[in-house]
Amino acid sequence: MKPPYTITGKILKLVASISERIGEVNSAHLHKPPAELRKKNRIKTIQSSLEIEGNTLTVDQVTAIIESKRVSGPAKDVLEVQNALAVYENLDKFNPNSFDSFCEAHGMLMKGLIDSAGRLRGKSVGIVRGSEITHVAPKSDLLKPLLNDLFSYLKNDDEISLIKSCVFHYEMEFIHPFIDGNGRMGRLWQTLILKKAYPVFEFLPVESIIKERQEKYYEALAGSDNSGESTIFIEFMLEVILESLDELLSIQNISLTNIDRINLFRSIVKEADFARKDYLKNFREISSATASRDLLFAVEKGILEKSGFKNSTKYKFI
Repeated sequence: MKPPYTITGKILKLVASISERIGEVNSAHLHKPPAELRKKNRIKTIQSSLEIEGNTLTVDQVTAIIESKRVSGPAKDVLEVQNALAVYENLDKFNPNSFDSFCEAHGMLMKGLIDSAGRLRGKSVGIVRGSEITHVAPKSDLLKPLLNDLFSYLKNDDEISLIKSCVFHYEMEFIHPFIDGNGRMGRLWQTLILKKAYPVFEFLPVESIIKERQEKYYEALAGSDNSGESTIFIEFMLEVILESLDELLSIQNISLTNIDRINLFRSIVKEADFARKDYLKNFREISSATASRDLLFAVEKGILEKSGFKNSTKYKFI
């Protein structure tokens, strides 16, 4: 059964704006940001998503953990960061349309934090904010059929990924399938759904904007609960996504290194043979000499293999 929501004029406008920004991101070669920016954004993603759930570690402390440095802080908070880092570094191994993959990710994210990591809850739960119960989740015997329906929607419905990702995020929060870790799983899985369609979302810190709008985030969840459909939450999350893309595009004078260009081109050409002119078509802002130096560097580093001679020279990623 398809989850209930309505495509409003606001949603259509936001989707159009997001699509325009994604085009600008691709034109600026930011669909896979430079290495230093990717690292910075990954840190912001992990720190923000965990802070929403009460983790006390700062960006500097999360950075230190990623760099394998000792950090003084609650052991639980440190473990949460280590687990999240392991999950986000292995995003490619998870299938956004797979329930089994979903449970595997939860198992990694909550390892050592709860006894039931990776397993659906076996009891009823309510969500408390402050001193009030704001949501009573479905009974445990309904979890598997509800999740089967949700993953069937993800896999089979022809709705665009931007909207599907928001619907999944809301419905997962509503179902609340695990004893703990539901919030971070909802945000993680939305990223995974978006990443499959638009690679830029792997390193886009959407979570940092959610953290800045945390009360609005909870209000959007509650508003959708009250209305019986995810429309309000879809509108909220699309606004967050648009803002995160605008932030990425606001970076001025970003300079790509030779390895940044090589890695970007690898994600485009994959295993196909190509010539220097193909490389230049993708990076029109560099000279022929720079392109030659990039390719020579990649050959010397064992990234590319070269065949042919002069005008018939071809390259292929190893």
